[in-house]
Amino acid sequence: VSVLAGLGDVIIDLQKKILDGAIKAGVPRFIPSDFCTDYNDLKEGENRNFDLRRTFKKYIDQSPIKASSIFNGCFADILKYNTPILNLKDKSIGYWGEKADWKLDFTTMDNTASFTAEVALDDSAPRDLQIASFQVSPNMIFEDVKQITGQEFQIHLLATLENFAEYIKKQRAENPAGENELYAKFQQGQYMYSMFTTQHNNLANNRYKGISWTTSVDYLRTFIR
Repeated sequence: VSVLAGLGDVIIDLQKKILDGAIKAGVPRFIPSDFCTDYNDLKEGENRNFDLRRTFKKYIDQSPIKASSIFNGCFADILKYNTPILNLKDKSIGYWGEKADWKLDFTTMDNTASFTAEVALDDSAPRDLQIASFQVSPNMIFEDVKQITGQEFQIHLLATLENFAEYIKKQRAENPAGENELYAKFQQGQYMYSMFTTQHNNLANNRYKGISWTTSVDYLRTFIR
């Protein structure tokens, strides 16, 4: 199981060395450092960090080892960080592209770890596995927050997806130093953009018994009062 985080020198170069070592050692299976939204249906260039994983995917798929990628969407922790999707300071919920009912994929660290442990022991695991602790739209987040707090957060359209994409391109062009930063502002924008342009429609949540998948309202209760 490879659980690396980094840019090309890590996700591609270092992971290649780990993979090559695993092959030499006779390891039959490999779980790469994906652990993100399923990028297979996204266009190249829309998300730099996903493109690095896509490059490594091409390498591993030409190797003799059997690979299984785990796509957990977005780690649920992001909901704690006052992003435009859920800002507790401003008491606001935002969305792009008239997608107030678009379901976003979130998975907790614990659920991801439990599922990964099962995949590691599963010789018949397929190439790609999509999971999500919960799939929740901005409108559903609004209802969850209302249920927990009794408050009605402001829910609003941030921009069209086209305008958002142009803003991200401009932001990236104006900050060349961001190319050497793992979570540069433009990359954060690309993550948000990806969340509203692709989603997991083939969940493997039920592949293994014994995993208790966290619900959106239960997760939000852990940090919203």
